[in-house]
Formats: sequence, structure tokens, C-alpha cells
Amino acid sequence: MTPPADAAAFLDSAGWGGAAILPLAGDASFRRYFRVERGGEQAVLMHAPPPHEDPRPFLAVGGWLAERGFAAPRVHAADPERGLVLLEDFGDARMREVADAEPGREEALYAAAVDVLVALRGHPAGPFAPYDRPVLHREAELLTEWYCPAVRLEVDAEGYRAAWDAVFDDSQAGEPVTVLRDFHAENLMLVGDGLGLLDFQDALAGHPAYDLVSLLKDARRDVAPALEAAMLGRYVAATGAGEDFMRAYHVLGAQRNAKIVGIFTRLWRRDGKTRYPALCPRVWGYLERDLAEPVLEPVRRWFGANIPADKRGDPSVVGA
Repeated sequence: MTPPADAAAFLDSAGWGGAAILPLAGDASFRRYFRVERGGEQAVLMHAPPPHEDPRPFLAVGGWLAERGFAAPRVHAADPERGLVLLEDFGDARMREVADAEPGREEALYAAAVDVLVALRGHPAGPFAPYDRPVLHREAELLTEWYCPAVRLEVDAEGYRAAWDAVFDDSQAGEPVTVLRDFHAENLMLVGDGLGLLDFQDALAGHPAYDLVSLLKDARRDVAPALEAAMLGRYVAATGAGEDFMRAYHVLGAQRNAKIVGIFTRLWRRDGKTRYPALCPRVWGYLERDLAEPVLEPVRRWFGANIPADKRGDPSVVGA
């Protein structure tokens, strides 16, 4: 977490010369974050280094959100060519840690997050690429590409694609909305009386159920079935969503969690990030709950025929 060599010059050009640069966080990508302090002021320096990263999508999506009243961090300065962006600092009160430390606030915090998605649904989708069937297939296939070899399984890849193709119609109906794609408790900050948004650079135009799945089937934090049901009820009451929405919720829940199992395995096998395999059992739990839904029958049959129960879990353990 050493600051990039050109950080001091960038900060000087942005009017933050001489500021202290302190390590803040990294994530599953190549992006890194630093807290910048000068006197009583604070900001966040994002380093999204080319060619691995490009901060332009983050800037574009953040601008779109801010124009519509959503709490994306303000941009103080940006040099996309060098992958440097100076952002508003939302502080340290992240929804994940607050909900863990204060269980009595958990339901209210999740309700506030659901309300953000209700508000987001009230706007036509932004000028973003479609979250269409080819993208859904490509993501779901991360499981057969990375997880299955890691646990020493040879599977029917063609049948896997066909099984998903049989259910994806339910995730493509209706008017698309802006889908932030990583909307969960570790990417939501308590800012004033609302929630600040982070990690939205991969936004697409897709089904509104996807971000609700991200929130309520959180790969990094247990969400109790009773809380999930209550928040689904809140969303449905506010939007009038019906049975078609719930079918999409289950399809996209299964798709997202199949993808995450593949991504977490890739982060371990390819990138050496050893914390991710241990998160997979939780994700498998969410996936199996959705596979039990009637709309997922073709996909459930494929899993039953190709991935035995004892091969569903932490790939570093079940593949040993």
C-alpha cells in the first residue's frame, strides 16, 4: 500500500500539496485507496492504475448518480490517464461494521438500502451497456471455468449453458434500470442521514432485482432469511413488483452466486488472494436456496448431475 510515485504531484496540482497520504484499503481489483489529510481536511485518493484499471467508468457513473440526487462521492480532481482520482471522504462508518456492532440497527440499515434501490428504480436506466443474456452467460460460466477444475470435477459445460438459457427469459423482462452490480453492506457508507454509494464503476442497464440480490444474498455477510423476507416485502410494497419480479430475483440470485463462486476461486487460484475461498460456503448456501425454486429446475438438475454435495464449499478444502 505504498502511494503511487506520481501521487504527490497530482495532489499538488489539485491544491492538496503537502498532504499526508495514509493507506486506507484495497479490494478484489487492482484499485487501491488512500486517505489524504491536510490540517482538518480529509479526502480519498483512488489509484486505478492503467492498463489494469480505468477510472473513467467510475467518474461517468458517479456523475450520473449525483445528478439524480444519489450520494456518490464528489470528485475533487481527476487524472484518468494516470488512474488518479481525489474523492470526497465518506468517513469510516460502513454499513457492514455498524450492523455487526449494533444488531438493533440492522433492519433499519437494510431498509434504508432497499429505499435507495426503490429510488433508483424510479429513474430510466442510464447510458450504460445492457446486462443482457450474453453477459449473464459469461458470468455464470466462471463457475465451470474456475471452480470446477479447482475441485477436480469434469462437468458438462454445454449442458450448463443450456440449463441457464432455459431460465434467463425471467431475468430479461421489463424496463431496465441502472444496476450498480455490487450493492451490499461493504459498499454502503453511513453519511449524514443517508447511505453513500461506493464501487459502482461496473454499472449496467439491467433488471432491478439484481441489486436487491446483491444486498440480501451478501457474499461477505450473513443475511438471515427473515431479514431477507422482510426487505423483499418492503421492496414489493413500494414498487408493486409481482410474481415475475420474484422469478427474476431467484434466477439472478442463482446466477450471481454461481458467478461469485467462480470469481472467488479465481481470486485465490490466479491472484493469490487467500481470503476468498473461505467465503464460498456462504455463497453456496444462497445458491442452493435459489436452486430449490421451481423456476430454476433446469439449473438444479444440472447441479445435481455434475456437482455432488460434498464438492460444494471452500474450493481450497473440497478440492484438496
